[in-house]
Amino acid sequence: MDLMNQIDKIYTEQPYYGRIKITEQLKRDGTNVNHKRVGRLMRIMGIQAIISRKNTSKNNPSHMKYPYLLNGLDIKYPNQVWGTDITYVRADNKIWFYLVAILDWYSRYVISWKLSNSLSVDFCLAALTEALKIALPCIHNSDQGSQFTSEEYLKTLRRHEAIQISMDGRGRCFDNIFTERLWRTVKYEEVYLNSYHSFTEAENSLKRYFQTYNTKRLHQSLNYQTPAEIYFQ
Repeated sequence: MDLMNQIDKIYTEQPYYGRIKITEQLKRDGTNVNHKRVGRLMRIMGIQAIISRKNTSKNNPSHMKYPYLLNGLDIKYPNQVWGTDITYVRADNKIWFYLVAILDWYSRYVISWKLSNSLSVDFCLAALTEALKIALPCIHNSDQGSQFTSEEYLKTLRRHEAIQISMDGRGRCFDNIFTERLWRTVKYEEVYLNSYHSFTEAENSLKRYFQTYNTKRLHQSLNYQTPAEIYFQ
């Protein structure tokens, strides 16, 4: 396993680890490396400890921000809260793709997802548009990344007056904890078990995985039901 993949695995497991702790974990795992090289690779990958938040969610100071609305909220039914986020997906030849998903927090159902070669707003907007054809959430929650604060994305949400817009505080990925847990599940159950040789191969494999995740994977937190069973109840 190459070093970048090792770093990605450690970060997925412990997203609050910075370059020093990741370096020490690599040494424990038998990889002798210095923290300067780890830091350089983390910058290439665009990841940082959660106190600084991942660069997939790079803030644009000129974009409008919304307050976080979920503190103390009791989530009781499907489509009450949707969360969205972006993560990296590793392919062969040191290629990285970007995966966005929109998750129903109550049922853990993945309403829509898209894979992209770049971090442009287009694939996030496509996922949102697809999700809104299925249902409307009471609250849409994201981080303050430039994709989610872009005028195109916010305008799509504001077309629906019933949707309240919520955004995590800067540097607080656990404001979006259910989506963060989804990424850990996707990586350990799908991404790390496969070698994608192309974008199409990665997209098709993820399509099969999300179908299984939604309709067949039992969740202990859902009393051993599937997300689809809860979402469409």
